[in-house]
Amino acid sequence: MPGNNSETNRLGAYLRARRDLVSPEQAGIPSGGARRVPGLRREEVAMLAGISADYYLRLERGRDTRPSPQVLDALARVLLLDEVERGYLHDLAGAAAAPRRPRRRRPPPRVPARLHHLLSVVGVPAFVESRTFDVLAANALATALSPRLRPGENRLRSLLLDPEEQAFHQDWEAAVAGIVAAFRQTAGDGADDYADDARSVELVGELSLASGRFRKLWARHDVRMLDGGSTTVNHPTLGELRLHRDKLPVGDVLLVLYYPDAESETAEKLKLLGSLA
Repeated sequence: MPGNNSETNRLGAYLRARRDLVSPEQAGIPSGGARRVPGLRREEVAMLAGISADYYLRLERGRDTRPSPQVLDALARVLLLDEVERGYLHDLAGAAAAPRRPRRRRPPPRVPARLHHLLSVVGVPAFVESRTFDVLAANALATALSPRLRPGENRLRSLLLDPEEQAFHQDWEAAVAGIVAAFRQTAGDGADDYADDARSVELVGELSLASGRFRKLWARHDVRMLDGGSTTVNHPTLGELRLHRDKLPVGDVLLVLYYPDAESETAEKLKLLGSLA
């Protein structure tokens, strides 16, 4: 039945996944003993959102694809969605109501010449990636920091499948959860052009077969902006490095910079890494 296909009914799949993650206690409902579902029942979501159970069932099954913004906001409140997740829900509803577009392979993203120049002169590890985490260009410091940052690598694949990359990240669980959620937000299942991009579908298919951790995280339908932050990594030669990360959009690519606190131990180690590179 088409309405039950998560490929064609993204809105319903998202609603199902998110209600599974909300406990009755979080929603203010007495648990009432044994339950057949891990989270909220459909009828409970409908009641708390102020809509009929039949209407909510139609939304989940893809039989109604035009919920009002007020209904979406009510569902976001019940499902405890944050601002990014709420926006994603609205985007999915817009995509569900729009005519289905044929899947296509987008032209490869281009790295502007000025970014190549910037990579060559910036004094910190830096690289350029696509919105599907394909590494398109990198400076020598970036590849000295991690060989998985060389052009041609995919950071999502490396993080999930490469044991050396897993050991590189001090908190691998947090890193992989963040990048999978960011992948869904920017490329994997949203309402913009990337929803029908063949590269995204190719990556989801490959990683779903190769990684149980990816399958579990992808099924949660988490979405997250991954535009910056701090991380601690374990370099095989220099040991622990504490770095900040910034992502700067330039056209259809992202410039990623890793940099330490000034006068820190990591800053001194990066100077040594630069001399080695």
